Amino acid sequence: MTRLPELAAAFAPHDELARKLLPHAFAEDDGSHDASHLIRVWKNAARIQAEEGGDAHVLAAAVLLHDCVSVEKNSPQRAEASRLAAEKAWQILDALAWRTADISPVAHAILTHSFSANLPPETLEAKILQDADRLDAIGMVGAARCFYIAGRMGSGLYDPLDPLAEDRPLDDKAFAIDHFETKLFRLADGFQTAAGRRHAKERQARLRSILAMLLDEI
Repeated sequence: MTRLPELAAAFAPHDELARKLLPHAFAEDDGSHDASHLIRVWKNAARIQAEEGGDAHVLAAAVLLHDCVSVEKNSPQRAEASRLAAEKAWQILDALAWRTADISPVAHAILTHSFSANLPPETLEAKILQDADRLDAIGMVGAARCFYIAGRMGSGLYDPLDPLAEDRPLDDKAFAIDHFETKLFRLADGFQTAAGRRHAKERQARLRSILAMLLDEI
């Protein structure tokens, strides 16, 4: 990872921790869960933590390792991704001589951050990570990631005869904009913190505008 010092600096004041964890943090071939995703999630988390409190060191470690196991969206193991990432994170931090009491809240935050896992976050740091990660799934960036993943999975942009699924079942494996209704528009109602909910409301409005503009062009 030739740009490690520059990437680690984006996680200041936790750049030393980032230098240790970034080599384990993401798959190089997934542009929706790459270094830029981690940086955006960290920025979201830091904004929320500044208002809500919580242990910033635990939160930084959880952000850095929350996608350390890569599972494709169409994999039958997708619901297990956060559990696998939490287990790997535990091993990584244990190898760095972290105490069990410090690893545990990081692992819990990673385990419960995922929409697919459907597990409730029980600590403030876990709630912040979940909110920060979900903010990156909505708004302009969320739409871009949705279309990127659709291309990666070989999906179409929309059904040419029924884009809004008025007379057919929604199928986000076949059509990208179906994912707006099956998941993305549902995320804003599940935010855990007041700061997260405020940011989510803004990004939800952007996401609806993006869909409206797309529909206007087709």
